[in-house]
Amino acid sequence: MPRLYGDRPDSGRYARVGADSCEHIHMASLEILERVGIDVHDEKARGILGDHGAEVNGLRVRIPGYMVERSLRLAPAHMTLCDRYGDAAIRAWGYNTAFGGGSDCLYVLDHRTGERRKAALTDVEQAITVMDALSEIDFVMSGFLPSDVDQELYDVHQMEVMLNRTTKPIVFVTPDFEGCVTAVEMCEMVAGGEEAFRRNPFAACYINVTSGLVANQEALQKCIYLAEKGLPMLYIPINAAGVNSPTTTAGCMAALNAGTLLGIVLAQLVREGTPVAVPGWNGGPYNLKTMVGNYALADEQGVAAAMGKFYDLPVFGLGGATDSKVLDQQCAAEAALGLFNAHLSGAHLIHDCGFMDAGMQGSLQLMAIDNELIGWIRAATSPVHVNESTLALGVIEKLGPTGNYLAHDHTYKHFRDAHYSELADKRQYESWVEQGATTMEERASAKVDRILKTHEPEPLSSDVRDGLREIVQREKDRASN
Repeated sequence: MPRLYGDRPDSGRYARVGADSCEHIHMASLEILERVGIDVHDEKARGILGDHGAEVNGLRVRIPGYMVERSLRLAPAHMTLCDRYGDAAIRAWGYNTAFGGGSDCLYVLDHRTGERRKAALTDVEQAITVMDALSEIDFVMSGFLPSDVDQELYDVHQMEVMLNRTTKPIVFVTPDFEGCVTAVEMCEMVAGGEEAFRRNPFAACYINVTSGLVANQEALQKCIYLAEKGLPMLYIPINAAGVNSPTTTAGCMAALNAGTLLGIVLAQLVREGTPVAVPGWNGGPYNLKTMVGNYALADEQGVAAAMGKFYDLPVFGLGGATDSKVLDQQCAAEAALGLFNAHLSGAHLIHDCGFMDAGMQGSLQLMAIDNELIGWIRAATSPVHVNESTLALGVIEKLGPTGNYLAHDHTYKHFRDAHYSELADKRQYESWVEQGATTMEERASAKVDRILKTHEPEPLSSDVRDGLREIVQREKDRASN
């Protein structure tokens, strides 16, 4: 079960971009919205925006600043995601951080063979089981895009697996609007009805938007639909700086942010107070050496998250991923640095743990290693509690320089407060050799195997499982007709 934020101290705080620079980017985004506009590829969305003061000229929509400022006042500063039982599990506000996996990797780095292969539905099942079991993973995503199911319905199969195999909050992705509607229907069945799910949402849709200056129809349809239902959403435009936006970080961020603001405006016009999370990554130069959409680039780190903090909105961040294809030094460095930066920047939901090869490949071993890194990062950034008990002046006075602190009750009371690594080997060389001289990669593989052999996710009731299966079958029948 994910832990409530009341049990976790705030993370350390870091701002890549200061308030003055954020203000400049904000004003630049307003100018883009007013003077340039955004191509809005949905008639209903254009109508809603136009009816409330935007200028609509064909696909191009220009939004005046007063509409943006009003919507920013209405958008909540927090987003609460529950567990399957309706209890608050993630409170996305302030400097609380939660970590989760990613979605839709086409390939898996098999932890048993070390080989890269196409992902199957069993890989989705195993990924969710591992995420459900790992103590530092707070929410789940599908992990893989299964190649052995109807590709028009892969997201429906993913959703069925996630709902059956975890009690943690879910972030889901669908390739089209219809899939989003079906996913919400499935969640409402698990929750016990539409109102029950709205009041205690345990799943949120990650809306992929073409770019800052182009809002695709599917993204806009999802935004409107979710806002109508009062459900939380992650509205995430993605820029490729130097390709579809200026190559400079500031210029890319201004254009990206303009698209984000459009989503906030649209959601608040449909239903005031709709929770919207904004991007916590991207907003920096694309890799023009490789023309690959990398997941671990230096220049963009912390920039988008700073804008989310500037607006005091929930931030959907990225960390624990690597562009390496194997579990090597590059993998470890990029995963650790990404997690640390996202955590210190204050992103609230940090996804893509276990991602490799620019999001094409996933690894359950890396997921387990990321879990270890997150525990270390949380321990390294936690406040130091200074009080009568922790200063232990009475203990020092009693035992002095040569006393046996190891045997004292104070040590027994507090030694569990420290962080102890599970996968990182901290023994002397001889003990390490005696225990098999294993690498962290091997220990991570063994941990994944233990989880898959022993962890039993909390099952849904049989009638709910049957109801989900009926929805999946209905969608299969629809696709075949």
